[in-house]
Amino acid sequence: MTAIFEPSARAADVNPYSDLTLKQVIQTIPKAYFQKDPRKAWTAVALSVAAVTLGYVAIAFSPWFLLPFAWFLTGTALTGFFVVGHDCGHRSFSNRRWVNNWLGHIMFLPLIYPFHSWRLLHDIHHRHTNDMEIDNAWAPWSQEEYSGAGGFLQAVYRSMRTWLWWLASVAHWGALHFDLRNFEPRDHGKVKRSIAAVAIFALVFFPTLFYFTGPWGVVKFWLMPWLGYHFWMSTFTMVHHTIPEIQFRYSDTWNEVESQLSGTLHCDYPKWIEVLCHDINVHVPHHISVGIPSYNLRPAYAALRENWAPLMKETKFSWELMQTITKRCHIYHPERAYQTFRELD
Repeated sequence: MTAIFEPSARAADVNPYSDLTLKQVIQTIPKAYFQKDPRKAWTAVALSVAAVTLGYVAIAFSPWFLLPFAWFLTGTALTGFFVVGHDCGHRSFSNRRWVNNWLGHIMFLPLIYPFHSWRLLHDIHHRHTNDMEIDNAWAPWSQEEYSGAGGFLQAVYRSMRTWLWWLASVAHWGALHFDLRNFEPRDHGKVKRSIAAVAIFALVFFPTLFYFTGPWGVVKFWLMPWLGYHFWMSTFTMVHHTIPEIQFRYSDTWNEVESQLSGTLHCDYPKWIEVLCHDINVHVPHHISVGIPSYNLRPAYAALRENWAPLMKETKFSWELMQTITKRCHIYHPERAYQTFRELD
């Protein structure tokens, strides 16, 4: 793992971000990379649809011993559906709001994700990245939170931070996105419409799939690819903000530039994953500005590195990386970012 720069997790007086604003960082990205290109945007949609179609054909015709490969391919391609919807949620897919809303819903339906629910909660993550008190994208528990939780919740948290990390986004999906209490009253109408869209889709899709393929067909054609998608959602989300060098902070010491520029990790994955997932892992420019479309993330990242490389972190995806995260990044520590479960026992 390569950390280009490891800023101190200690006092703000040694923090290199104190006189730097996010606007200054944004101004170093050429304006061309904020421009939407309909051809590139719809090409990404076509690529994802083609890849998912190929995946389901592979599932339908593969012998049993090749099914895990077909499931994994299809799950990865379905992650591309999410990334297209992700651009729609940030209004970086189209200049027309109705296109973003309609396409976002369509791409999210096979994932059983309510679009507006995700969009609104994800916006909180972007505004308060790595803020221990507000960020809703897998901020670590403090020692006090962990000690005060019951045995069952402690067991769930331990598993999601260690050997079951790849299921963590399933818990995140189910726990947050269908509960109106997680949203402002003014947004309840939008959230209800998105939940209704998912419910109607499910009421039509699952009985139909069950009727024609039986219970094994539901597992074969939906559950396993869906879990493959969540494997990548869990992995991507965890890696984006979780290595031993990335410090979460409480609101009184939180700094916007530190969280978005240094608290967001660039990770290189195998090329086929990057293509099917539309470069979502070129994540630093996306946190600097959500207005950058996914097909412009790479050149925007290159521009950021030219100006801010000493403040940025990058690595490559590997089993060693996941072992480092799952063995060391457990409980929040105010000075060294994390402490392990073993240190608490």
